[in-house]
Amino acid sequence: MASRGGQSRRLQENDSTIAFVQADGLAVMKIVKHCHEETASNMDIAQGALLGLVVDNRLEITNCFPFPKHSDDSLDEEEYQLAMMRRLRRVNVDHFHVGWYQSADVGNFLSLPLLESQYHYQTSIEESVVLIYDSQKSSRGFLTLKAYRLTPQAIEMYKEGEFTPETLLKLKVGFENLFVEVPFVIKNSALTNIMMSELSELVPEERGSKFLDLGTASVLEGQLRCLMDRVDELNQEAIKFNRYQQLVSRQQQEKHRWMLKRSQENASRAAKDEPPLPEEDVNKLFRPQPVPPRLNPMIIAGQINTYSQHISQFCSQSLAKLYITQALQNAKESKSNI
Repeated sequence: MASRGGQSRRLQENDSTIAFVQADGLAVMKIVKHCHEETASNMDIAQGALLGLVVDNRLEITNCFPFPKHSDDSLDEEEYQLAMMRRLRRVNVDHFHVGWYQSADVGNFLSLPLLESQYHYQTSIEESVVLIYDSQKSSRGFLTLKAYRLTPQAIEMYKEGEFTPETLLKLKVGFENLFVEVPFVIKNSALTNIMMSELSELVPEERGSKFLDLGTASVLEGQLRCLMDRVDELNQEAIKFNRYQQLVSRQQQEKHRWMLKRSQENASRAAKDEPPLPEEDVNKLFRPQPVPPRLNPMIIAGQINTYSQHISQFCSQSLAKLYITQALQNAKESKSNI
């Protein structure tokens, strides 16, 4: 899990919103390089710190650096971040902490450690964001970088510290409104744009031969396996909650029978002019059952929703390619038969 680190800074009281996030091309390339290196080497999640500053209602990300790997126990993560920011300050580079970034697999980034990390960031550094870089989509030609912030309902939920069904219903919190997406733009200097224009002329034009690539079975299989795992986890959570409801129902019945029996005994004692039995605390005799937290099932439901959306989009594109290739194959066969 990412560490908070950095200096605790607040926006001005009259400006507490971030309209959009603007990142320099160099910072984006550093994020891309780090995420692909981690994914290619050991399939770990890449995480790092974002540095920049706030200008009006715009959050500018001008630099970044990766977090150390968790395998190195001798290195203090927070001390490492502070040392990096001190060194950047000496060379006159923006050193203010404005958030963090993390890699994701096909857009599925929702997890409990990410929620906890962003809560700590956003409560200590108000304008902080989390950048999610999708390495799988980007490797297939779709650069995917999105910025997110926790919603006020999610922050209030963490402040309450209770993830019971009553609390979630009262705050109206679901996996749909845990995060809010902030518009993200990449801005380069004029010299960088000139260099990219010159490089684009040197790159040979693509002939479009891979537009009908049908080698999609492995990707779809991986997505379906992940979806099946999440459905199994959600089923286990549902079994736990159903067991809790059964225990509560059984306890309520026992409590009702006990109170009815006690009232009958007191009525018979009153008829014999005997003193009633002393009142006892029912909650001590029948202790309330602990409510299973509902945060983890909510996160799993969000992951299932993400996988389902990607599979639906993926299948629609694959089916369109299959129908096109089928028409081409039929035309080729009919032409050869003539």
